[in-house]
Amino acid sequence: MNEEQLKLLEQVKAFLYKMIEMEGSDLYVKSGGYISARIKGDIHKLSNFTITRATGMEICRALLRGRTDEFIEKKEVDFTFKLDENYRFRGNAFFQLDGPTVVLRVIPAKISTLSELQMPQSLYKLVNKERGLVLVTGVTGSGKSTTLAAMINEINHKDAKHIITIEDPIEFVHKEDKCIIEQRSIGQDTLSFTNALKSALREDPDIILIGEMRDIETIEIALHAAETGHLVFSTLHTLDAKETINRIIGMFPSQEQNRIRLTLAEILEGVISQRLIKTVDNQRMAAMEILLRTSRISELIKGNRDAEIKDALEEGHEAYGTQTFDDALVELVLSGRVSKEEAIKNASIPDDLALKIKKAQLLNMSSDEKEEEIIGLKL
Repeated sequence: MNEEQLKLLEQVKAFLYKMIEMEGSDLYVKSGGYISARIKGDIHKLSNFTITRATGMEICRALLRGRTDEFIEKKEVDFTFKLDENYRFRGNAFFQLDGPTVVLRVIPAKISTLSELQMPQSLYKLVNKERGLVLVTGVTGSGKSTTLAAMINEINHKDAKHIITIEDPIEFVHKEDKCIIEQRSIGQDTLSFTNALKSALREDPDIILIGEMRDIETIEIALHAAETGHLVFSTLHTLDAKETINRIIGMFPSQEQNRIRLTLAEILEGVISQRLIKTVDNQRMAAMEILLRTSRISELIKGNRDAEIKDALEEGHEAYGTQTFDDALVELVLSGRVSKEEAIKNASIPDDLALKIKKAQLLNMSSDEKEEEIIGLKL
């Protein structure tokens, strides 16, 4: 690394520390633009100067070190960057119209527990499963990796298991407690998810975590692993449980889809679909739709009655711990953690959620409060 690259690297580090101080999550270093950050969900400009194409390339060389040739050849590359003992970053360098650009997402060194994240009790049921498939879904930046890390962390501190993770790249680094944990990075430790997953089946794991199910072959092997007695965790970029099931089945040829549907009905233990929303204290937390395998859910999947899944999640809320996004949002509003306005803004159908919140608030009112509310409506 030459003197110019060292100087640029120190500048990037300074902006990373500034972003952390502002409780940000992502730093953007854009050729032809500014250095910016996502702070509590919103984009803020941090620098008052633009980055030239040449400077952008030198920053990439400094961050990627020995992987610059790979970056130039592939035009984009995932990597990890260690700032200090407390902070690591998941990075992606890529070319765009104005030149090389880097996005760095903070990965705290400390893995939060399910309790610290105020996760629903249903997630504790899933980490106690011995076998099956558990999926965490949502858009990019919705906290899927944080949720998965907390679930693996929970297992690590309570059970003696053998866990293999296959990630691109490795984000949260787990320190072994009761479990044996081997974390493999695509490119560095293995050539592909498929190769690593095939190999994992011969390495006596109890639990396999797949960073993302990207293709048919990976999904097929993951399903086979779950069928043969392993507990498999993975992620998908889907919005809810219904779309998750349809996405997996839809990736297969039509003549294979019924077989996959029947397999999912038997081995899909849970789908956690999440969205990050702002809390009243200007933080962010996950609102979750949660599907757990019940006899009714299995029958709906088998019978290609996916349209009924949402109703089943609502009806199973009390008995099984399943919930829709609306259930989660209503609960967050009633607990005072999220404002009614923020919840409605994040709802799939805002008017429906507004009505549900109103009904829930009425149910929680005392008799005197209800009478005052009714008088107010009449006036």
